[in-house]
Amino acid sequence: MDDQVIPLSAQIRRLDGRGTVALRNARVPQSLLADAAPEGAVIEADGSARVDLLLQGDRVAEIRAAGAEFSAPSIDLQGRQVWPMLVDAHTHLDKGHVAGRAPDSGGTHSGARDATTRDRIAHWRRDDLLTRMEFGLSCAEAHGVAAIRTHLDSHEGQGEESWAAFAETRVAWSGRIDLQAVALVPVDSYRGDYGARLADIVAAHGGLMGGVTRASGGTHGDGLDDLDQLLDRLFILASERDLDIDLHVDEAAQAGALPHVARATIRHGYQGRVTCGHCCSLALLPEPELDATVKLIAEAGLRLITLPTVNMYLQDREAGRTPRWRGVMPVHELRAAGVPVAVAGDNCRDPFHAYGDHDMLDTWRQSVRILHLDHPIADAPRLAGPSPAEIAGFHAGSIGAGRRADLMMFEAWSLEQVIARPQSDRVLLRGGAHLAANLPSYAQLRLPR
Repeated sequence: MDDQVIPLSAQIRRLDGRGTVALRNARVPQSLLADAAPEGAVIEADGSARVDLLLQGDRVAEIRAAGAEFSAPSIDLQGRQVWPMLVDAHTHLDKGHVAGRAPDSGGTHSGARDATTRDRIAHWRRDDLLTRMEFGLSCAEAHGVAAIRTHLDSHEGQGEESWAAFAETRVAWSGRIDLQAVALVPVDSYRGDYGARLADIVAAHGGLMGGVTRASGGTHGDGLDDLDQLLDRLFILASERDLDIDLHVDEAAQAGALPHVARATIRHGYQGRVTCGHCCSLALLPEPELDATVKLIAEAGLRLITLPTVNMYLQDREAGRTPRWRGVMPVHELRAAGVPVAVAGDNCRDPFHAYGDHDMLDTWRQSVRILHLDHPIADAPRLAGPSPAEIAGFHAGSIGAGRRADLMMFEAWSLEQVIARPQSDRVLLRGGAHLAANLPSYAQLRLPR
């Protein structure tokens, strides 16, 4: 590293995404490159490649080993870490930022469901939804998030309004953050006529089918056989409309819906088209049962998303008692079996999670520590960039020739340094142009009570 470190922001502000410029002497984690590191690039102990990036307009035109000759104007990054903007493949923009208005949840699942229901019935109308979605997306943009998949509470009487607000928001944010949406209802909602109506709403908006599974039958059934029937109904509705599926599964200590989802996926030929979030109870299975379940998950081609910050907030919470388990899925075992896995942010400042700021870098940093994704750390960045992008089908989350120049640059020279600090002084390029996006003030979030 050179003795003199020039503030990066002063060099980047002039970039407008219309010219040609070389960003020289960057460190990019190999796991965040769309293709193999260029021939001759030095690969460092933490898996970072020393490269030069040639930007033309809003694209990365070429990646060369550091030290290449360019005729274009250049900026020397002096070995700083350069990442793509990241991807949040599981969040809840419609729930977010009701802290202080919604009833106190006590930090439990049951309390969160009740508090959210009461807030939804009282307040979730167009203007309220638009205000909170806009605030959440403004936070995400300022933190360098390029794409988001959000689940939308789609209960009967709410679904039409939530999806209409999302559609309006997606148009307003076109070119800034790519957005997808998933219908979120209890899986029992697909039992009656509303299931088909909801599927039509989802199809009209180009979304995904989804829901919350349960481990046993309700008042209409007798255990897990009833869950199988409901899953069949969900898969048929999705197949008729050619829609992918994203489910909340086994977000509890004692649950067993995930094998049923896997078998339903195989029955309906939906391998590679089903994502499951949470799956917390996997971590508590005896090893032989875990091994068998992971093999079934892999056979079904399920994609899994772990939400460490939120599940550590909710799981194993009892007043006056320290939690005994982490509430996250066994990521190492799943990845070793070839199961696609990503980390995501989930809820933000709502009854299911009282904290957060839509910062996927912060989510990733916490995930590394929670899930022991370090020692070695080289492949860990993939879980917040290429992996969620591949799961959700976003063209984001990695750096490659021909890809959009959506980049983050840090005052950090190693992955350990990226983790050590919040990187609140990160510098952003959106489409090759300096992105001077500020975090929105909470003063803007004036919600009706």
